[in-house]
Amino acid sequence: MPAPTLLARRSFAPWLVEKPALLLAALLYRVRAQGAERIPPGGALLLANHLSYMDVVALQVACPRPIRFVGHEELLAKGWVFRLIFRLAGVIPVSRTHALATTRRVAQALAAGELVLLFPEGAISRTGQLMRVERGFELMARRAGVPVVPVAHDGLWDSIFSFAGGRCGWKWPRLARLHLHVVWGGPIPTEHADAATVRRALLDLGAEAFGARPQLASHLGFEIVKMLARHPGRVKLTDCTAGRREFTAAQLLAAAAVLARRLRTTVPEPRVGIVLPPGAGGFIANLAVVCAGKVPVNLNATAGRTAIEAAIRIAGIKTVLTAGAVRSRLPDFPWPERSPDLALEMQAGGAAWPWFLAAWLLPGAWFANLLGLPRAGGDTEAGLLFTSGSAGEPKGVVLTHRNLLANCAQISALAILPDSASLFACLPLFHSFGFTVTLWYPLLRGCRVVSVPSPLDARKIADTIRDEEVTVLIGAPTFLRPLLRKAGRGDLRSLKLAISGAEKLPADLDEAFREKFHLRIMQGYGLTETSPVSSVNQPDPPMPPETTEPDRQRGQRAGAVGRLLPGLTARLLDPGTMAELPATATGLVALRGANIFTGYLGDEARTHAAFHDGWFVTGDLGRFDEDGFLHIEGRLSRFSKIGGEMVPHGTVEQALLKALGGDAGEGYTVVVTSMPDPGKGEALVVLTTRDLTAEGVREKLTAAGLTNLWIPRIIRRVEKIPVLGTGKLDLKGCQTLAAGHSSSSTFQ
Repeated sequence: MPAPTLLARRSFAPWLVEKPALLLAALLYRVRAQGAERIPPGGALLLANHLSYMDVVALQVACPRPIRFVGHEELLAKGWVFRLIFRLAGVIPVSRTHALATTRRVAQALAAGELVLLFPEGAISRTGQLMRVERGFELMARRAGVPVVPVAHDGLWDSIFSFAGGRCGWKWPRLARLHLHVVWGGPIPTEHADAATVRRALLDLGAEAFGARPQLASHLGFEIVKMLARHPGRVKLTDCTAGRREFTAAQLLAAAAVLARRLRTTVPEPRVGIVLPPGAGGFIANLAVVCAGKVPVNLNATAGRTAIEAAIRIAGIKTVLTAGAVRSRLPDFPWPERSPDLALEMQAGGAAWPWFLAAWLLPGAWFANLLGLPRAGGDTEAGLLFTSGSAGEPKGVVLTHRNLLANCAQISALAILPDSASLFACLPLFHSFGFTVTLWYPLLRGCRVVSVPSPLDARKIADTIRDEEVTVLIGAPTFLRPLLRKAGRGDLRSLKLAISGAEKLPADLDEAFREKFHLRIMQGYGLTETSPVSSVNQPDPPMPPETTEPDRQRGQRAGAVGRLLPGLTARLLDPGTMAELPATATGLVALRGANIFTGYLGDEARTHAAFHDGWFVTGDLGRFDEDGFLHIEGRLSRFSKIGGEMVPHGTVEQALLKALGGDAGEGYTVVVTSMPDPGKGEALVVLTTRDLTAEGVREKLTAAGLTNLWIPRIIRRVEKIPVLGTGKLDLKGCQTLAAGHSSSSTFQ
């Protein structure tokens, strides 16, 4: 429903306070309200997320009834202005030292039939995410006997009144009015209004509010062209493939425009294959395909001929953009008849200088119009990625314009990739993190990209980071581990942040990185189907010097994969019954949000199996702590049911690695998998490149405290642990080795 008009508004504040505040809100924001009819008559305790100092004004604009606010008593000590506002607006002061008095005053106002707004986090979020929900509101609602109404708003994190960027107030204001969306939830009866229930409701409403952002209906290519044309002279890419070459935004736009026009006239199919490493060629090819109104499909050349042929068939690809040097290195790749060299294709497309000049002279929207780019993309396909899959044919994950724009906006809301960042790109473009985080995100934002063609060339990576003064490194643990051996202590000194994804971050790798490079790896979590980033740890936000430990906000937690990104919500489900579990229990992680994919290409059965009641079931087992940090316990497929008990492979692995010790830079040396067992259903198998015996493994794991049921009885010596091109463990390859390898030792 539309927000009530300002003239129809009446708050507890007199006109001297109310009118200027509402006028300021009208000038700065476009407020839309949804679900206000859910607010019950009479008294109710409103609980909202807290993103800025303007939250109270925005919520009053979006509410058809006057609201009485609860504010921190500490503000009264900041000056006469706050004292006057508190007095005139009837704000109820709250503090830890007078908690009972506050509870009594709030209960009295609620019992009198008023709407009272409380921020249950206790302070403005300094990370942009929902913090711990404190329990004090429960007593207030019970004393007054009124329901609790959750309400979430989205959009104020981008304002000057939030702590986005680590500062509040002292930053350039946005010239355009911000779109704010407020979603009111249904009343929660007093007896059910606990912290866990309210937190779940705020996450659900927050995802709904985020999903209503108008920019998510836009077109990925249109948004990128607008952003690049805004700063045509800014260096966006430094390609260190062979030597060093810089590309400005105008150069990337011109090259992509030439190729896009060429593709429009020569490629009738809706999808175009791309086999190029990260760098100028990969960036230009993907941008050109999107600007041509087609869908880029970055193919994994390491997946094996059968899987590649299946991907080409499923996607209906007839054209693959590549480079002569790449094609010569991949003689076994099933190249389609039309697999042109990118450089020759651009030459055939015509001169780039008119487009280069247009990038400097024309507004971005005009440049996009010249290319024939639509302004709306929304739920139409924008990219297709193929998951490696653990069995059968690869799955084509359809990502829409809405998915990719949402995930980039979610990442932007955090402090990990600011516009000033120099981002290192070495992840393959067929890798979902490479596709979104190191390709589309920097093109949509101001950060510069430094690229090398391979994530396996640790020496070149270290040299490039040092020479280019890279500030952010993103990679899978498999790709980060070799840096411990190849990089010197000073090579990574420019890094402010290292982010790990795609697989679980081993504790030994994190510890070794901290010890050698004085840098903590921030572990994240995501899947191709979530575009891909779902959660990530981030540095602790800056706090005032006088902040005490209980009030200090945290952006990271050891062993966790961070909090959910803004706009995402989650459920935990029982793997057997799919019934909902408490957030602190361990269950299947299911997600919902604007970044969740729409389905697998041409595979309704797999798409149906991936969702449960509208929630995407990740296949990972996890739990949330009370601060909202997600802890991934393991992949459901990496559990064995032995003697009726679920045994986690990863836990056994980590215990064995800890007992064995060794160099943190060695890579995979021990992996636990399973094979069928006629007696107990499954049997644990250890694949290892080390010389281990079954008796030795049993002795070490028993000493580590593992029960007999969790101790593997089969040890198989292998030359190499199978790893996919994305850096993930090849689970299917491991199971094949476990079932078919002849060299093993066992004990009964």
